[in-house]
Amino acid sequence: MSDWQQISLGDLETPVRRKVAVPPQGSRASVSGGYPLRPLGEVVRLDIQRTPMKPATTYRLAGVLNAGKGVVDKGELDGGDTEYAAMNVLHTDQVVMRKLTAWEGPITVVPAEFDGFVVSNEFPTFTLGPELMPDWMRHVCRSPRLWAEMKNRVSGTVQRRKRLNPEQLLQIQLPIPPREVQGRIVEMLDAVDDQINALNAEADTLERALDAWIATVFSTADNYTPLGDIAEVQLGKMLSKERAAGPHQAPYIRNADVQWQGLNLTDLKTMTFTEKDRARYSLRAGDILSCEGGDPGRSVILSEDLDGIYYQKAVHRVRATGVDSRFLYVAIKHSYASGAIADLCTVTTIKHLTAEKYRTLHVPLLSEKQQLRAVEVHDVFFAQVSAIRAEANRLRGARASLLSGLLDRTIDIKSAEQEV
Repeated sequence: MSDWQQISLGDLETPVRRKVAVPPQGSRASVSGGYPLRPLGEVVRLDIQRTPMKPATTYRLAGVLNAGKGVVDKGELDGGDTEYAAMNVLHTDQVVMRKLTAWEGPITVVPAEFDGFVVSNEFPTFTLGPELMPDWMRHVCRSPRLWAEMKNRVSGTVQRRKRLNPEQLLQIQLPIPPREVQGRIVEMLDAVDDQINALNAEADTLERALDAWIATVFSTADNYTPLGDIAEVQLGKMLSKERAAGPHQAPYIRNADVQWQGLNLTDLKTMTFTEKDRARYSLRAGDILSCEGGDPGRSVILSEDLDGIYYQKAVHRVRATGVDSRFLYVAIKHSYASGAIADLCTVTTIKHLTAEKYRTLHVPLLSEKQQLRAVEVHDVFFAQVSAIRAEANRLRGARASLLSGLLDRTIDIKSAEQEV
């Protein structure tokens, strides 16, 4: 008996649970009014340092993630390889934002490890006044309340090109508590973040264990077959301006809606699907949806029919014909993790997994008993990971509500400290 057959399902059946207390409704204080609303311009000032781009000089390039998630390292840049004559320099504890698509919350406080990095002039920088703690402002930058205020002030005519200018950011009014209170809020939110990070780390560990286990399973395979021999692979319908506004509108699934943890069916876009289209692009239980570009091969398996919902050309529909669809999904996951799918991709500026190439993917075949075992263990791991990710998401929502309630003073800070 091989090692992979000796895993005990009994040890895996109960999803991991974490209990993290957050202030319940009963802990809301009877305080009237929050901290004073003040324009950011009173406590933050625009402070941009420019540096010339010199050929044969190397600069560290940075970017800003959406939703206040921080700064990202974009690698090294030779000063002679950019059209910019000068770029902005980041300094520790400054606020930096991206003017373009500001409604997505691309704003954060610069951590020490990014001191001296450069960004384009699309990223203005601001220095905090003495009334603001950098760690407190970092949490504020992750607040949906701030993103909503940013969204309300963007200007421009084309949606994806709308910008938020520095002057507009500085007009936003936020409640500013005393520094001592800021410090207490930071401690609470950091504690919640520690729990979220611990949950995500646990989920990541389980996913790595599952990938390793699946690799062991498929290492026993003696036979392989092209995906096209055991499944129908079909791209979705091409989107166009005319179809987006034409008759017979119906919702469709985009590349971004396809995630390993599940299918996103909220806020779906629509386009024209004729009666013939609806038969061709239908979705039913057992269908596997895979991304064609962006993150080629990222997939999800449907647990039920999706009547009245279809899919766009950026997504493949894989419909099993000669093997159990659940096992095929596990095999696709393995091919993604092992790099086999990446090896099939065409590369221009963005990787693409064409239908022709996808059909040539070599799928390892196992006995029916081994296939069933693979599906069972995968499903147990997946249930655990899903439960942990759901708890982390719940805490993110609670964290946002906690920050809002503390600033509005509808949550008593002493009660919140005890709960957290």
